[in-house]
Amino acid sequence: MLSYKFPIYPNKEHKARLESALEMCRFTYNKLLEELQKQDKIDRRKIQHKILELKEQNPDLDKVYSKTLQYECYRLFSNLSALNGLRRKGRKVGHLRFKGRDWFKSMTYNQSGFEFEKKTDKRGIIHLSKIGSIKIKTRRQVSGNVKQAVLKKSDEKWYIILQTDSERKDLSHGKESIGIDLGIENYITDSNGTRVENPKTLGKHMQELRELQQVLSRKKKGSRNREKTRKRLARIHEKIVNVRNDFIHKTTTELVRKCRFIAVEKLDVKEMMEQEYYNARNISDASWGRFLQTLRYKAASAGCEVAEVDPRNTSKICSNCGNMMDMPLHIRTYLCSKCNINIDRDHNAAINILKKASGGLVRASAEIINGLSVKQEASGVSPR
Repeated sequence: MLSYKFPIYPNKEHKARLESALEMCRFTYNKLLEELQKQDKIDRRKIQHKILELKEQNPDLDKVYSKTLQYECYRLFSNLSALNGLRRKGRKVGHLRFKGRDWFKSMTYNQSGFEFEKKTDKRGIIHLSKIGSIKIKTRRQVSGNVKQAVLKKSDEKWYIILQTDSERKDLSHGKESIGIDLGIENYITDSNGTRVENPKTLGKHMQELRELQQVLSRKKKGSRNREKTRKRLARIHEKIVNVRNDFIHKTTTELVRKCRFIAVEKLDVKEMMEQEYYNARNISDASWGRFLQTLRYKAASAGCEVAEVDPRNTSKICSNCGNMMDMPLHIRTYLCSKCNINIDRDHNAAINILKKASGGLVRASAEIINGLSVKQEASGVSPR
């Protein structure tokens, strides 16, 4: 589904109803989790039926649309399924935790209970069951039928995410085939030698964050001044996220519009942060995982192919002759000892990434032609 995120502007009455509904959804989620933890063998039907018991005990739950409360059961089992998936992959994960007030920020109108009404090109109204009609600022045209509405609170602001059944049609792929190397100094270096500078969003606000964090630590807990400082700090963090996302969306859109095939590294960002702990903040700020995720879904909607390759030795192998050299991180130029090619380290890696992806496609075609299995071919190829 295609999603549209817009700010909404509730009045005092609507804001109170939204806050109350969000709190009731949090209460329901925690009660369902409590019921889940009591069971020796998980019975989803019994857990969902718990909502009816909660409504009898707490009349305030009747002020929330019924399907919105039912969605909390789906959210609970969705979170449980995600944890089990991580366990199967060998990740060390804990158990589901109860949601505190500051950790529960969204509620969902699934399939019904809402109606979106467009007034002008930039204005509209969202009608929400048991909450009312709220003004919405639409920054772009909403296409397709709205199937789901997610209300999200960010500090003191409210947003709505409208999910529709339409596909993105305003994006089409280009003709180039490139490999891209992700880095810290240059966010992207492609196989054509084009570079995109890293905006380093967090670094630009680091001094301001440090100062505000020190001010916050000196404020008395529970005081109004502490709450004011906390909100100032939250606004800066929100700005950092918005600027970072804006950069990622613009960069990925430009890549898809000029390319029909993009080769990227298959990165384990979490492992990289653990191994390169001295550089973990820069890696986190770069947000490579979100970049690759955004690139994949935009490429899929435009018919552009994205191939992931093993990043191992892409910086060490000469893109011209295939010679391998040791390349510590501080050496930024690849000077081959065999063919004497002089090339930027990241540019060399990007060419190798494209070659790896293209070579993989060639080998896959050869397998089909010769009737060989992947296992047979792998056993006959020496590792590089």
